[in-house]
Amino acid sequence: QLQASGGGLVQPGGSLRLSCAASKSILRLYTMSWYRQAPGKQRELVARIEMSGNTDYADSVKGRFTISRDDAEKRVYLQMNNLKAEDTAVYYCNRKTSVGADFWGQGTQVTVSS
Repeated sequence: QLQASGGGLVQPGGSLRLSCAASKSILRLYTMSWYRQAPGKQRELVARIEMSGNTDYADSVKGRFTISRDDAEKRVYLQMNNLKAEDTAVYYCNRKTSVGADFWGQGTQVTVSS
């Protein structure tokens, strides 16, 4: 139901834009988030955006990443600037409904390396 894309290999200081597309059968996105999981580490919240447009970011990405949503197109984006090696991870799109149900997309690999 959620399809993430946009990952790839980028040099430190570079930028990537991730996209998460929800299937047409989903009537409402609700709260959407991006998580990431680096090798040997737990999955962590990167950014969250509520239906109101309110956003929340992990301290490690504040000022560098921006989450946005397009409810008409049923898409969520993560603009990642000034990427660092420690941003290397598999990034996952998450949808949480009003009753707390969690839905995950497949991950997209982001590798930051020179």
